[in-house]
Amino acid sequence: MTQVAKPVSPSIHQGASGAAETVGAQLKASPAVRAAIDAIVAEAQSKSAQITDVRPPNPALKQSYDALMARAAETRGRALLYPYIGSGIGNGALVELSDGSVKWDMICGIGVHYFGHSDADLIKESLLGSLDDTVKSGNLQSNMDAYEFAETIATEAKKNSRLRYVYVSTSGAMANENALKVCFQKHAPASRVIAFKDCFMGRSITMAQIGDTADYRQGIPLSTLVDYMPFWDEVAAERMGKTKYIDGAVAQLQEYITRYPGQHACFIFELVQGEGGFNVGDRDFFKALMDVCKANKIAIWDDEVQTFGRTGRMFAYEQFDLGQYVDVFCAGKLTQACVTMFTEEYNPKPGLLSGTFTGEGPSFRVGRRIIERLRDGNYYGDSGMIAKHQQAFRVEMNKLIAKFPNHFPSVPALGGGGNQLVGGMGGMMRFTPFGGKKDKVAGFCKTAFEHGVVLFYCGHGPYHLRMLPPMGVMKLEDWPRVFACLEKAFAAVPA
Repeated sequence: MTQVAKPVSPSIHQGASGAAETVGAQLKASPAVRAAIDAIVAEAQSKSAQITDVRPPNPALKQSYDALMARAAETRGRALLYPYIGSGIGNGALVELSDGSVKWDMICGIGVHYFGHSDADLIKESLLGSLDDTVKSGNLQSNMDAYEFAETIATEAKKNSRLRYVYVSTSGAMANENALKVCFQKHAPASRVIAFKDCFMGRSITMAQIGDTADYRQGIPLSTLVDYMPFWDEVAAERMGKTKYIDGAVAQLQEYITRYPGQHACFIFELVQGEGGFNVGDRDFFKALMDVCKANKIAIWDDEVQTFGRTGRMFAYEQFDLGQYVDVFCAGKLTQACVTMFTEEYNPKPGLLSGTFTGEGPSFRVGRRIIERLRDGNYYGDSGMIAKHQQAFRVEMNKLIAKFPNHFPSVPALGGGGNQLVGGMGGMMRFTPFGGKKDKVAGFCKTAFEHGVVLFYCGHGPYHLRMLPPMGVMKLEDWPRVFACLEKAFAAVPA
């Protein structure tokens, strides 16, 4: 008896391996699509290769660029801090602007562009992600890319912590909002939070209240109860003695807990402060405070939105060997999509975390690929590329200070002058000219920009110039070229 073959569903067919494939899988595996993406990437690479060094603006583009700047200022209600509008192309640490100029990008969107500009691998992933049937993914409906991104960072996080679950969001501030919600729910009705002096948490109403910058919360009603602890101060610890300094911090924390018994939901730890001044913490200091938190059932929340990927290990809690203490964790910026992670004990009840948008296909695919490259590349450890870049930065800084000693007076809060004026950790680099005076430090950012280097400032007094270079693509031989531009900038301004 002849059997009649059953028709194949129009949405599923057998792949070359014999396994069933969806139409969506067929699209992304299509030789025509892959060839088109390869052609686009090759063309981008050929254009990127034309960008090889710093160059001044093209005079022929001045009028059109001024018009773009005026449009941007009119749209946002004030002029841009930098006259920066990108052309859409770059080459590693170099970026082209729409006025035809090329600059060294040493701030990278405040740490977002870890692999610099026009990275071929990431362009390819972005193009594949753009094939999704919708631009945005959300909590209710999402393709698998979002979960693959989350799985990738979770796999790395689990290696040296108790972190287990991941919730994806669109910004670092939203990741922090979600972390706070998790802590509040777990420890309800506790309503207070503990944070470090000079911390920065984001720009939402709640995060601006927690962040220790008065200018960022002007006119905002204060409804979040925050107790501030001193951050690790190496100069003070050396003067007082480390043990005495730590004991004093522990005593202050105990005082808060005694004053408000059972009212603290969490202690927010930036293990290396970002906006606060690229201040590097100390393991013994953190551990002593975390021990108190554990004894008093206060959640330990590790905010690595700016720090993640930039210290000597992928996670800053690994750098300080504190992973087993962490209950809640946030990362963002270089990950493209942002995440809130939590342990089994802090897995929230249904309904607490949700959102229409969690991100988009290109962000998820690029973010996943970035984490894979960090995992597989030689970036971390004492002999990793990040450590080598930190050393190369310090070598060039010592030369710069020797050449312009009057621009680098001693700063007592940093312990003096010379090497004390160079700080940070790994791919978070800072230096302190002009005695740390805000007006001069901020003004120099614009001078450096004019001479081909994009950087920014941080701190609350003293103020510092900071760099977040594209560690994924920065070359050691780039540093003398960057500092040649900075030398010209310092020569152009009075001490």
